[in-house]
Amino acid sequence: MTYENLLIKTENEIATITINRPEAMNALNEKTLLELQDIFVSVAEDVAVKVVILTGTGEKAFVAGADIAAMQPLSALEARQFAKLGHRVMSTIEHCPQPVIAAVNGFALGGGCELALGCDIRIVSENARFGQPEVNLGIIPGFGGTQRLARLIGKGRAMEMILTGEMIDATEAYRIGLANKVVPLDQLLDTTKKMAAAIISKGSYAVQLAKEAIRNGLELDLERANQYEAELFGLCFATVDQKEGMKAFLEKRQAEFKGK
Repeated sequence: MTYENLLIKTENEIATITINRPEAMNALNEKTLLELQDIFVSVAEDVAVKVVILTGTGEKAFVAGADIAAMQPLSALEARQFAKLGHRVMSTIEHCPQPVIAAVNGFALGGGCELALGCDIRIVSENARFGQPEVNLGIIPGFGGTQRLARLIGKGRAMEMILTGEMIDATEAYRIGLANKVVPLDQLLDTTKKMAAAIISKGSYAVQLAKEAIRNGLELDLERANQYEAELFGLCFATVDQKEGMKAFLEKRQAEFKGK
């Protein structure tokens, strides 16, 4: 399928999705959100894809935010519907069975920061800037920023970022745990693909179950979360990959996982 605002390329079991609205610094309008929803539903069902990379066109912006020109005239009901669309998209990305890595190539503000938060891992360029500046517009984050940011970096730091509306640079994002790695811009995609390849080299069922355990376990108390982990741990032993992985370890050789 051809998308108006997205580019999609699948190579070496990696699907790279690029938001392609350079004239608007890749800002998220309704069309782009609907296309992201569609592509992630499709990718989630594609057994040939083991890892997804999400990035933006150009060297200035991952996603500069939601499209303010499109939002400005919205009624309260329309704004609520727009926020709910954004939430559906972020949830779809978050629940994608394959790991999703954000390659943040510049500004990730407002909806762009929230989009990065919906991903599992964030590798960022040295020129990246993060922020939730919605209070500067008289609104609050509407695509999950008040919830996911606090869960990732803690209540106090999330309060500071959201209540001041100030941006932070890549170094600070790494220091507080918002970014996993900071690399030069010209190395961003290569670094991201190397991490994707490292993940692909593991047992794909184990990777997906580990992601599920972390994501869902965070919403449970520790006792129930540990029970949940034990159930998924047991499921691993129904796979061919578990047999091969342990056999290879005992035979002191590299495992040849089949994704079965």
